[in-house]
Amino acid sequence: MLKSRIEAVLFTTAKALTAKEIAEILETDTETVEEALLDLIMDYSARDGALEIDDENGYILQVKEEHMDIVEKLCPVELKPSVLRTLSVIAIKEPIRQTELKEMRGSNAYEHVQELLDKGLISRTKDKNGRSYNLKTTPKFAEYFKLKGDTKALAKMLEKRIPDEN
Repeated sequence: MLKSRIEAVLFTTAKALTAKEIAEILETDTETVEEALLDLIMDYSARDGALEIDDENGYILQVKEEHMDIVEKLCPVELKPSVLRTLSVIAIKEPIRQTELKEMRGSNAYEHVQELLDKGLISRTKDKNGRSYNLKTTPKFAEYFKLKGDTKALAKMLEKRIPDEN
């Protein structure tokens, strides 16, 4: 009974929880929850399913890495706020040279660009001098944000609404 209640908590939460947090939610003691969590982890690892309980930074129920390609096709992409800000700059200024983006967003922009490329939200092509890349959004970007038509129109609307930070 306790294992299924813990499983329900882990299924419902969007973040890793400590044994203490789970115990508080279920109004029981932490030691009992820790024992049940160990049993539950063993149950998940014993079956050849798509789910696992990760306990690296707390406990969370997640899809195993080898099945993430399916999840990415079906679920919306989660973006950290800093990556989302980088994507916003690309969308508003597109096409934008990667070097210009780096000047605006800092050296982390390179990591953000790689993540956005991996998620299919932007494309990258060599610019005419071959020393940098041009970045622009993809149809997947428009689909993800439920945009219809030209993203240039969206950029113009956003520029009118957002006061210049300079």
